[in-house]
Amino acid sequence: MEHWEAIAAERLALADQLDGLTDDQWATPSLCGEWTVRHVVAHLVMPHRTSLPRFMVAMAVAGGSFDRANVALTGREALRPTADLVADLRRYADSRFKPPGLGSVAPLTDVLVHGQDIRVPLGLATDRPVEPWADVLEFLVSPRARRGFVGRRLPELRLVATDVDWSWGQGDEVRGPAIALALAVTGRRACADELVGPGTARLLSPATP
Repeated sequence: MEHWEAIAAERLALADQLDGLTDDQWATPSLCGEWTVRHVVAHLVMPHRTSLPRFMVAMAVAGGSFDRANVALTGREALRPTADLVADLRRYADSRFKPPGLGSVAPLTDVLVHGQDIRVPLGLATDRPVEPWADVLEFLVSPRARRGFVGRRLPELRLVATDVDWSWGQGDEVRGPAIALALAVTGRRACADELVGPGTARLLSPATP
């Protein structure tokens, strides 16, 4: 399944919300580790402005670590004016770049999850179509998502989305909106109060190697 239309729509919708943010809002801590809102937006545009040779050089400098290379390249992008970052988010809305070995669900996951990394701490509206989250959840619980998306082995649980037709796994149940489930699976606790069920504490527990 291809997701390019949904990806473009999400990039453009996020760009519209970023227009007019104050400097303080751009400097707000996101849900994504130590990154600010500015860093998350820079991360979303970085792959489209980074050639493969440049990325390989960054990997070499980072001692072969994808994560360290990603952080370094994102940091450089984040030095650019915020207006340029927003313009690039629009410019590359129709880009069909995807990480090697992964399908279009990877960039869909990137823009949806990172969109919440920005919207939730800023209190921005999250009233986007919920249907694409079903494919994102299916990806996040798969082994493929261990490459850069879910840095842990998920506990044996049954996850059930209450707003899309999606469920997975077996064991103690965790129910909630698709967004809350996806954020929890990726280690974010911001919407934990929207989850219910006997498996919730295990889902929200620290990562298991």
